[in-house]
Amino acid sequence: MYSLKNKIVLITGASSGIGAASAKEFAKRGAKLILIARRKSRLEKLAEELKSLCKTKFLLIELDVRNRKKVTAAIKNIPTEWKSISILLNNAGLASGLNKFQEADVDDWEKMIDTNIKGLLYVTREILPKMIEQNEGHIINIGSIAGHFNYPNGNVYSATKFAVNSLTQGLRMDLFGTPIRVSSVDPGMVETEFSLVRFHGDATRAKKTYEGTRPLSAKDIAETIIFCATRPPHVNIQDVIIMPTDQAALHLVRRD
Repeated sequence: MYSLKNKIVLITGASSGIGAASAKEFAKRGAKLILIARRKSRLEKLAEELKSLCKTKFLLIELDVRNRKKVTAAIKNIPTEWKSISILLNNAGLASGLNKFQEADVDDWEKMIDTNIKGLLYVTREILPKMIEQNEGHIINIGSIAGHFNYPNGNVYSATKFAVNSLTQGLRMDLFGTPIRVSSVDPGMVETEFSLVRFHGDATRAKKTYEGTRPLSAKDIAETIIFCATRPPHVNIQDVIIMPTDQAALHLVRRD
């Protein structure tokens, strides 16, 4: 088993949901954390929770991964003692809107493409050369069941997650012959702020997404990420599709 003790783990989108849950699980196992998110106040709140949970070291970086120049600067300015990153969890991502293609808001498209694809590219491009240099590293991308199957009105969001799936495969090919591992964890329905963001803060509509069923929790996904990260170095969990028992397909959900 790969020990996480004193390993440096960088998590994007760390301030809530799967990112925050993953930070807690990594911290419990002795990892040192670089936590990146747009909302500094949320990061600080998470830091307080981590302090009460365990004795772990962490570095907080307020950053929007959509901004390439700021990503480059932020990674470049990480203190020397934090630069040997062993695990990169590309978690930052979102859905914005749920409309037919011809009725969609182009601003929603831009937000999803810039976060889900470009943000992942920018961060990975900055971290990967150092992983290769140190001859150790693991990139874990958070994809989605929507990256395997499309669904009505999911058009551009699904396209971004298909892109993550493709990029993950491409990374493995480009890193062939190195010890760098690349995994993708692709959840089905998970109850986080995902739907609240998708529906632009409409809490009533967001709540209906999960009514009458039992979705996965952020902790469920975090535990799966830990499983991938702690396999022996010769083992790479390439892809995990994880669904709630109440979900048989992307849009086939059992409800009471």
